[in-house]
Amino acid sequence: MHKKPLLITLSLIAGLSITAATAFSASSASPTEDAQKTFPLDSRDIDRSNQAPVNSYADIIDLSRKAVVTVASERLVRRNTGGNPLDQFLRQLYGFPPQRNSGPQLEEKMVPYGMGSGVIVSSDGYILTNNHVVTDEQGYEADGIKITLADNREYDAKIVGRDPKTDIAVLKIEEENLPVIPMADSRNLRVGDIVFAIGNPMGLQQTVTMGIVSATGRSGLGLLGQEGYENFIQTDAAINMGNSGGALIDTEGRLVGINSAILSQSGGNIGLGFAIPVNMAQSILTGLVHDGEIRRGYLGIYLQDLDGDLAEAMHLAQSKGTLITDVAKNSPAEKAGLKRGDVILSLDGNAVDDSGELRVQIAELRPDTEVTLGIWRDGKEIRLKATLASGDHAAAMTGEVLEGVTFSPNSAEMQDRYNLSSGKGLVVTSVDADSPYRRILGEGMLLLEVNGQPVNSVAEATAALHKGANSLYLALRNGFYGYIGITVE
Repeated sequence: MHKKPLLITLSLIAGLSITAATAFSASSASPTEDAQKTFPLDSRDIDRSNQAPVNSYADIIDLSRKAVVTVASERLVRRNTGGNPLDQFLRQLYGFPPQRNSGPQLEEKMVPYGMGSGVIVSSDGYILTNNHVVTDEQGYEADGIKITLADNREYDAKIVGRDPKTDIAVLKIEEENLPVIPMADSRNLRVGDIVFAIGNPMGLQQTVTMGIVSATGRSGLGLLGQEGYENFIQTDAAINMGNSGGALIDTEGRLVGINSAILSQSGGNIGLGFAIPVNMAQSILTGLVHDGEIRRGYLGIYLQDLDGDLAEAMHLAQSKGTLITDVAKNSPAEKAGLKRGDVILSLDGNAVDDSGELRVQIAELRPDTEVTLGIWRDGKEIRLKATLASGDHAAAMTGEVLEGVTFSPNSAEMQDRYNLSSGKGLVVTSVDADSPYRRILGEGMLLLEVNGQPVNSVAEATAALHKGANSLYLALRNGFYGYIGITVE
């Protein structure tokens, strides 16, 4: 089976919080081994002068395709090799002891179960690919990974780390002087730019397809879940099963994206392909190699997209930017002077169109980074500086208190979403289908006390719980309040 690009189910995500996701790492190497290693971006824009006709891109493609590899995932299978059937029958029926060397033998064998693509981004063997290429349908890592280069050399790879929230994984093979695709600045991409997708679809190695950038900044697709970071490049360059993790390059042979997904009912290409921008991939790559984990920036604001009526009420010329609906206590945003009702127009001089775009931009920055925010307040634009905190701060605000149940602090955004009146407590924002509490707790409930202790943060609720019987005091639906008893194993 070839590892196919993820098929997208469209969904609308309402209400976003600029927080960091939980760090995720599957590092098998010390993060300090290459702590000084850099993965630079080429910030030069492409030549769009179109002064001379182009009849072939063969020379550019020939260089790039050498750095695209096949990634084969393997699973360790243990099976009983059997034995003498009569001996087994007699043992089962009469309890006879097994004869020497006639009993079943346990055999372990690595078998392939998925195939995708990858891109060499450093001459000493670092490879970018998709997280879903090196995991199974349940999210478990492959037991083994084989890399095949364009010249058919084969290597065993190890997983340096992976990040399901961006669908990026970093692999490493032990080799030197490998061909590399240089990384461009994907922020320079424009709709209409020519791009090429290089990968191994359907097992056909080193396949190249051509198209244009159909759109940038695609989000809200539901591909990576509500906590994922979607900022896809959309392209009509053909992407099919096995292309996942392959290269999307520009006309100068530079990497601009990692091919990841298609929108299709049949599973085949219909001209709607999606790639992860290389800026995002490079941020994940650097974090995993340097730190052995993902450390995302945290600002601490809750956001709402603007519509025409809101923009007009705030005397904005257009509905661009994103509106702050609440500011977290003791957050970098509060310390910087951000307020509810401010509209964020830009981040470090780059225009912000909506909340999803800002969320991704903040997540790409590391903690302790100072950013400059363009703010619309009281009919004029001002600039404020904020220093981002670490993901640990954000993780403490939102997370699981009970198995499979996610809580977030009550805020103006939560009150609007779930029609809550109280400004205290923790809101149930999701309940997993396999949670042991799914029949008791539901999304939108407001947790006010645990064992008689008022709770306003995940840390407080976790501290108040104990093994055995616990009492929860909640605001239920339809304005009712009540106590619920739960048992924590």
